[in-house]
Amino acid sequence: MANTILHLDSSARTAGSVSRGLTEKLVNTLAGGGATIIRRDIGTDALPIITEDWVNANFTPDENRTAEQQRTLALSDELIGDLEAADTLVLGVPIYNFGVPAAYKAWVDLISRARKTFQYTENGPEGLLKGKKAYVAIASGGTASDSDMDFATPYVRRALAFIGITDVTVIAADQLMMGGEDKIAAVTAQVEALAA
Repeated sequence: MANTILHLDSSARTAGSVSRGLTEKLVNTLAGGGATIIRRDIGTDALPIITEDWVNANFTPDENRTAEQQRTLALSDELIGDLEAADTLVLGVPIYNFGVPAAYKAWVDLISRARKTFQYTENGPEGLLKGKKAYVAIASGGTASDSDMDFATPYVRRALAFIGITDVTVIAADQLMMGGEDKIAAVTAQVEALAA
């Protein structure tokens, strides 16, 4: 069965980025030579933050949107299209100052849209992008993944669950400033084990 992978990197670094190296290994391992890859590099190709015009366009019903409002939402529609097309997500998220990079937060804001990726029900919000698998490569210099100081990993899980993606595997290369080579070797082995 054909598999489509959304490969998204959010690190501002290119050379030497651990999260980028891990997502590349993950994609190569998961693709097995037969997958379609959708590539988004939001770390170097900056996304806009949402504005009042964006919010107003988003809250305007589809059939009532002006041409300008449609243009305002065009990138958001495109990013949501990436998610809809993907069976598997491979997300590279470094921890910057205890949280996600601004680029990743901008992506979450642009893809989290009522009636597109989630809906409100009598029981609260319900994600509409169910049945997808996500792998998240987390990298940090000093913050331990899932510690009291880590606001990135829980945020990534929560934001994905909000849009319906609950099957999430986190591969954490954390605290790299303290024994980085051993940690990179361990997570590399974890990625390679996925091919078995």
